Amino acid sequence: MRILVLILALLPGLAMADDKRVVFYAPPALVESGLIKHIAPRFSLKTQVRVEIADEPAVADLVLGSDGRALFSGLGQTWHMDLRGDGKGAQRFADWLTSDVGRRTVQGFAPDGEVLFTEPQVQERVVAKVEMTGDAIAGQGVSWAKCGRCHVTERGKDGFGIGSTPSFFVMRGFEDWQSRFAGFYALKPHAAFTQLEGVTDPFPIDRPSPIAPIELTLDDLEAILAYVAVLDPADLGKPLEHQ
Repeated sequence: MRILVLILALLPGLAMADDKRVVFYAPPALVESGLIKHIAPRFSLKTQVRVEIADEPAVADLVLGSDGRALFSGLGQTWHMDLRGDGKGAQRFADWLTSDVGRRTVQGFAPDGEVLFTEPQVQERVVAKVEMTGDAIAGQGVSWAKCGRCHVTERGKDGFGIGSTPSFFVMRGFEDWQSRFAGFYALKPHAAFTQLEGVTDPFPIDRPSPIAPIELTLDDLEAILAYVAVLDPADLGKPLEHQ
């Protein structure tokens, strides 16, 4: 009981200490640049929160490095903030670093008149161009022969395909059409009746295909992908039966 009372008596003090301190880690390159000595006292003067520099990131509430939110660029890289603790002191430091005042303080650090840090450099996202290596003409025939029992694979061939099953043209309009077609043999319901040579396992003896199996080679799959790639996506505003 005495121990419990002592702990309860200390809790307000511990909370206060957590509110008034932050354990912070920065890599040697930032420390040696002088940036930390530049920003820490300015933050503490403004907030009355003491900044304690940790020797390793494992014990820190807030870490500057390659993970987390991008803060600034300099010394050949973009520096990020990883907020690990939930203490109010750490949160206040994080808020200050991302505020206008904090950013200006970082960017205003210019030893010998040379500005070392700037706004974070956002890398331009590069979208890789996907090149289909299969034979689209062959893919048209394979699609008709292997998939036509359920899907409309060509316009103008009425009477084929199941009405509730989307056509190739509808699925070509999906953002993830490529991954859908590339792995369709593993998706329901295809996995129950589709065999891809050298990829899928044979059907279990006690669970044979419920319908005549669809057997494909990797060349067939590449050809289907090449064929679908050149299709015009359906206008999803129109009734599906006309697409």
